[in-house]
Amino acid sequence: MTQPSLKSIRILMAEDNDMDVFLVREAFKQGRLSVHLDVVENGLDALAYLRCEGEYQAAQRPDLVMLDINMPRMDGLSTLRTIRADPALRGIPVVMLTTSDAETDVLKSYDSFANAYIVKPISMESFFVVVKTFEDFWFSVVRLPRTEQSGRS
Repeated sequence: MTQPSLKSIRILMAEDNDMDVFLVREAFKQGRLSVHLDVVENGLDALAYLRCEGEYQAAQRPDLVMLDINMPRMDGLSTLRTIRADPALRGIPVVMLTTSDAETDVLKSYDSFANAYIVKPISMESFFVVVKTFEDFWFSVVRLPRTEQSGRS
């Protein structure tokens, strides 16, 4: 019996913590989907990536964006609001993945139309479980819109 081909998923992650990026990469490697994770360190770079500006002119539109709240230059909430205000970007699902468990951050994220809010677990094992659950939900259960930028089908 042949195995079905893996679906390839492109995620843009805006995260300034190298260890969190490493953990997400490792967790996705253990998943059943082929995940291409592009990483930027702040909200301004995330917007440049999404708009294919500057060094990101060849960037491909991601299937989903993961934003940390606390980043230099432009935080995740400001980035989320800018994405939602841009008609060309607002259809991209955005998940907040952050260490903040503050109710005000949760409320501000959903008020700014985040699709989900995930608090980063502390242990590596828990982190892997969260990413596996994330992968199962977003890429097996949920139907995402097709990307329409060049280079994507």
